[in-house]
Formats: sequence, C-alpha cells, structure tokens
Amino acid sequence: MLAKLSLPATLDTALPVTLRRATRHDLGALMTLLADDPISAGRGDRAEDADAAAYAGALGELIDDSSNEIIVAVDPDDTVIATMQLTRVPGMARRGATRLLVEAVRVGSESRSSGVGGAMMRWVTGTAAPALGAGLVQLTSDNARTDAHRFYERLGFVGSHRGFKYQVD
Repeated sequence: MLAKLSLPATLDTALPVTLRRATRHDLGALMTLLADDPISAGRGDRAEDADAAAYAGALGELIDDSSNEIIVAVDPDDTVIATMQLTRVPGMARRGATRLLVEAVRVGSESRSSGVGGAMMRWVTGTAAPALGAGLVQLTSDNARTDAHRFYERLGFVGSHRGFKYQVD
C-alpha cells in the first residue's frame, strides 16, 4: 500500500466516481475487469474460478507491498467500474528521480468513453505522483492498443521509449 496516497478520492467526472484502495473483497470484480479486455483475455485473463487462487495471491501480495497500490474506481453503489495498479519506483537515473509506474489500467466496457479513464489518469499525474514524490509518470501499452495510445497522447503522455519483454517459462 502506498501510504502517502490520500484515498478515497472523488473524481471530476460527469458520473459520481470514487477512487479507493482495492481490498481482497474486490477480487471477483478485478478478475472480471481483466477478462473484459480482449487483449488481456487473449493472454489468459478469463475470470474463471479455477484461477481465483492465483489472482488472490497476487492481489494479497500487492496490497501488502509498500511500493504498490491497486486502486479501484467505484460508482455510488460501490460497484467496481475501473482499476489500475500504481508502483513507486525509486531510481538512480535522472539524478535519483522517482518514477510512478501505471499498469493494468482497465475500465469496464459499460463505462468506457464516459471520462472515467481520463479522470483516473489526471488524478495520477496531478495528485498521486506529487504525493509520492515522483517526477515522472510512466506506463507501457501493448502495441495492439492503438486507441489507448491516442488516449494517453491526448492526456500529454509521450511515446518516448521502446519496451521489451522476455517470457520466462
């Protein structure tokens, strides 16, 4: 848990949306959000009961880690409509700059194009990053996510680097 983040927080959106820390009780909703995304589903995120233990272990580890935060966006009924993972990364480069890494941003299909994703990212850059002493917010996005790339560019993010992955079996 990133203790310096002041949560819950109300987002500036047309819909009443609140950001809060994810809890273990949000596991099913988080699994559903991951599976609701075609690229994630293609990688095996299917929200199946057989995978719940693996997801629960990961969620517990992230909740207990002082460098990570799983955040959910909820409607007035506390229904999870979006999520993201934040990781504070201290570094030596850039004169010892701290980075805030944003991963696994997902907005449920029924809430996409409603402004929730943009409000979440503006909260990250305007509130979370300064609170955590991060001078740089960075994220990666699959090459196939061309709509997401345009979305991030509209928010001021710059595609400045090329990322690499190595699958360990």
